[in-house]
Amino acid sequence: MPSTGPAGLLEKVRAKRPLIHHITNYVTVNDCANITLAVGASPVMSHAEDDVEEMVGLSQALVLNIGTIDRYQLRSMFLAGARANHLGIPIILDPVGAGATRFRTNACLKLLQELKIAVLKGNGGEISVLAGAGGKVLGVDSVSTGDDPESLVQEYAKRLGITVVMTGPEDIVSDGKKTVLVANGHPLMGGFSGSGCMAASMVGAFVAVSTDRVEAAATAMAAFGLSGERAAKKARSPFSLKQALFDELYNLTPAQLAKGARIRKA
Repeated sequence: MPSTGPAGLLEKVRAKRPLIHHITNYVTVNDCANITLAVGASPVMSHAEDDVEEMVGLSQALVLNIGTIDRYQLRSMFLAGARANHLGIPIILDPVGAGATRFRTNACLKLLQELKIAVLKGNGGEISVLAGAGGKVLGVDSVSTGDDPESLVQEYAKRLGITVVMTGPEDIVSDGKKTVLVANGHPLMGGFSGSGCMAASMVGAFVAVSTDRVEAAATAMAAFGLSGERAAKKARSPFSLKQALFDELYNLTPAQLAKGARIRKA
């Protein structure tokens, strides 16, 4: 009998090996590709306007990450996103640094307005800024969020009609109707560049194999965080944790995920 819950979703990712198309930033592109491979999916990194529409048609999810956004990449995102919407392929948007500059903020708001986004995944500052709740972002790091992040995420998800993931010490995942909290992770995971970008790739891999986007996104965050916890037992710094993280995720079994995932209803 097939497994259910987090274990079943991990089994499904590894059995189906979905292709995850990334239009992402040049700082963490290799990390995103490798974390996608480690969880059992297949990455492709393509941003050329001449290439993205055909490539997304071969994929099972599209991850858009604005970490090093420019107007050319933004055009490619709209081209790929429109094609993904036409084909019913889910889009995950990572609004890296939204709130730091007007260009980044406006790019995210336009993507949310003109494309049908499946999952918006960002840190507390990014989500709060986009929701109009007065968050603060310095560079790409969250400085402050609203006073009630659970209600903020739930209300913003309901307003947009999508699933929203706010990362933090306890991740909040909501589609406006169902809200869950994910307590997996380790403080060292915030000490190296790219952990948030890698988390978006994880969400893409799980959303690609499930129509329950809250469950898929929560499972992705739990698997990523649990792998970080396991890696931290061997790490001497954030950077040795990062290396061990790929190994731990690659070797994570469905049974270990079922036992170690700390997902609860809000």
